Amino acid sequence: MPAPENETRLDEAALASLLSSGGGWTRIGDSLTKTYTFKGFKGAVAFVNRVADAASAANHHPDIHLEAYKTVRIVLTTHIAHGLTDADVELAGTLDAVERPTGA
Repeated sequence: MPAPENETRLDEAALASLLSSGGGWTRIGDSLTKTYTFKGFKGAVAFVNRVADAASAANHHPDIHLEAYKTVRIVLTTHIAHGLTDADVELAGTLDAVERPTGA
């Protein structure tokens, strides 16, 4: 079964827009990375759970690193494509949207 289209192509303009948006995403080789900082451990873990939900819904799973008890570093890449694809750019935007719970 072939990979979904968003895991095989990369809209360079969308990637450039994400990287220049000031949102904190950086490109390191064939991946996108961003570190989110929370007030404490519970906030960081709650975010990890929101990331897990969003990633499962998108069927695209990032590397999630909980560091120094209150920071979460996300690394996005599409393994099947051996690099960045639209799936990574789309999930980056989704993760920024779920960074803080509604009403927080």
